[in-house]
Amino acid sequence: MLGNGAAPRSVSRAAALREAAVSEEMGVAARAVEAAAADETADLGPFFGLPSRVQDLLRRLRGIDTLYDWQHACLNLDCVRRRRNLIFSLPTSGGKTLVAEILLLREILRRRRDGLFILPYVSLVQEKVRGLAALGLELDFLVEEYAGSRGRFPPLRRRGRRSLYVATIEKAHSLVEALLEAGRLQELGLLVVDELHMLGDGSRGALIETTLAKVQYVSKSTQIIGMSATLGNIGDLQVFLRAEHFSSDFRPVELKEFVKLGDSVYQVDPTEESGLSFSRQLSFKYSSSMQKADPDHVVALVTEVVPSHSCLVFCPTKKNCENVAQMICSYLKEEFLQHRREEKAELLRQLRAGGQGWVCPVLRRTVPFGLAYHHSGLTSEERRLVEEAYSAGVLCLLACTSTLAAGVNLPARRVILRSPYVASEFLKRTQYKQMVGRAGRAGIDSVGESILILQDRDRDKVKTLLCAPVENCYSQLMHGDGKGLLSLILSLIGLKVSLLRVQRGMVSLHHSATSLLHVTPLPHSSTSLLYLTPPLPHSSSTSLLYLTPPRHSPLCCSCRVLSSVPGSVDVSHSAVLYGDLSRGLDGLLLSSYLHLLYLVTPYELLAQCRPDWMVYLRQVTSLSPAEQKMFAAVGIPESFVARKAAGQTVKKSVPVQPVLRMYLALVLLALLKDPDLVAVSDRFQLSRGFVQTLLSSAAAFCSCVLRFAQELEEFWPFRTLLSELTRRLSYCVKAELIPLMEVAGVLESRARQLYSAGYTSLTHLANADPAHLCRSLTHLYRKQAEQMVASAKMLLSEKAAALQEEVDNLLSPPSDLPPPPPL
Repeated sequence: MLGNGAAPRSVSRAAALREAAVSEEMGVAARAVEAAAADETADLGPFFGLPSRVQDLLRRLRGIDTLYDWQHACLNLDCVRRRRNLIFSLPTSGGKTLVAEILLLREILRRRRDGLFILPYVSLVQEKVRGLAALGLELDFLVEEYAGSRGRFPPLRRRGRRSLYVATIEKAHSLVEALLEAGRLQELGLLVVDELHMLGDGSRGALIETTLAKVQYVSKSTQIIGMSATLGNIGDLQVFLRAEHFSSDFRPVELKEFVKLGDSVYQVDPTEESGLSFSRQLSFKYSSSMQKADPDHVVALVTEVVPSHSCLVFCPTKKNCENVAQMICSYLKEEFLQHRREEKAELLRQLRAGGQGWVCPVLRRTVPFGLAYHHSGLTSEERRLVEEAYSAGVLCLLACTSTLAAGVNLPARRVILRSPYVASEFLKRTQYKQMVGRAGRAGIDSVGESILILQDRDRDKVKTLLCAPVENCYSQLMHGDGKGLLSLILSLIGLKVSLLRVQRGMVSLHHSATSLLHVTPLPHSSTSLLYLTPPLPHSSSTSLLYLTPPRHSPLCCSCRVLSSVPGSVDVSHSAVLYGDLSRGLDGLLLSSYLHLLYLVTPYELLAQCRPDWMVYLRQVTSLSPAEQKMFAAVGIPESFVARKAAGQTVKKSVPVQPVLRMYLALVLLALLKDPDLVAVSDRFQLSRGFVQTLLSSAAAFCSCVLRFAQELEEFWPFRTLLSELTRRLSYCVKAELIPLMEVAGVLESRARQLYSAGYTSLTHLANADPAHLCRSLTHLYRKQAEQMVASAKMLLSEKAAALQEEVDNLLSPPSDLPPPPPL
């Protein structure tokens, strides 16, 4: 085995072997794809091989009359026509998504195969599901949501209709795994990955990497499209995906980038040595008190564009977002209160209704001025209302964190970066480009502006930030002590892929598996920690490739670890989960939901949990005697919480993880008993956003644990229990609202509005007139009403299709039955 000091000659030889293997694989893949392309049916119509009806629908539903020149060029590429893999990169708001959607429609309608659209966040998935539902209804295909706890594994096999799966990164990984396990991956004709640069993003990047690697290795006819606004080492990514590359610097609205340093504003100019050229001198007249409160002149920069235009102010922390929003409205003129006054009052009423009579004091103060903050501390309902009001122009400014840049589509005339930091970390080039890319609204503004506020201490760093190429994407399979690589290997073992052999603590890959490793970016990553050797002399006939498992995560091929793969349970947590479930079999306490909630509390949120020990003690003492037995069951002494609350030293060491998980389980129990999110967050001294994140994460993890339990026969009692618990956590509301909340993007307050207005079921909503819906519900815009009705119709169509499949399966005798005896 090679160590850190491996000889360059060996590495070069390994690189040569990799290059040869990749070249061979690319040739095989290209021939397979061309053969598949030759079998395609004829064009269905003049719109890039689609009927002109598709173009008419885009015009009617999206307001798209013509495509940009680059979109025409991209859709007419030879590699697109031949269905080869493609990576295309353009600036934010350049129209990448429309190209992906046209290619997905062509796959579904022309080749009659399913499509998968991978997006990074739940909110983006729900937005895309709503946007595609109307197209699906008109063109007779299903749009299925795979996010949070949503999604069926494996998906139903459709006999007559095709499906477009819209999924988060995690759910896409589980979906591909389920299709692989069922031997149905060939049904997937096209896979689209948005924000492809997230390949370099830790554990989530590793999930994208393994998903794409397995698709490439198993299905030679599945086309992969990757798109991003920010890509660095595009050559490595092309080798990984065996893809061609298309790029353009087109933006529908011109972007002008500026930097504010002191009282001077400089325009970003890569031709200058410093990267900047002087633009203008600021001459704002501030009082001494205002200068002290706003030394960076944020108020002056904002008031140059609002309220007639929109503005985003990116802040380094969540608390800073709230402070900046309050500071700005403190110095705005009274005339701001009159701008769209009634609509802002209605927004406050909606926020109050969503909070069951309570509204955030900061929003209560800032919304009348047309301002709000936007970060993860808000609930999903609050974020939705704020986003809708901003999109409609009711709000003219959002003070937000960097997560908004990669989230929902909220462009602005001017984007202000309050600081070149995210928390305490200096901005990366990729993050900066995403933020400033929000500037400029197509069809509304003729120009977009970004202003980065810089301090003297950061002057030397700014040139790299503004003018350097974006960061490279490297393989993340070795992230977290190699959990990604271990997960990939275990997945192959679990799927009974005969490529691996375990000998004396090493995994050996047969020559037929070396190509699998080569379809990951790992061998091409300069930061790779994987040590490769050329074939050993004594094994040249079998051509083995050896790799060392990470030291702190030994390769364990037990059933409990293998079952973590289809359930998307983190490999490092699978042993703990297995132990918890095993102990639960010995003494599962079912007097309440507490024990089950403890089992499905997400491990990932423990690092963010800081218990208030007095609150913890009050919650423990309010439990029933049967519920209090849980503490002994998970190894927490009865006196532990009381001593911590009293500030006393705890002599006996108590594991931290069970203590934190129990605290979060108590939060979830409180929500199930009374789904008043504001009251529960106040009771436990946690932010509303965190409590809601806990609830949605627990619902998603509960579905993962359910799949974990389904893989192991010994855990059969959990299957029914966790199935019901997933439903309760997903829709933590009154039972009558659950059918309405199945519609993508419909949250509790909207569901209550619908129910009160007489839309008490999916059928009622699906048959609603959007115009009447707008009149019946306050603060609902026509486009949103149309998307809501279309989503309800799509859900009904999906349910009907599922029932029809069951009927067809019951009426169709199995193929292995003997023929009936002759009469």
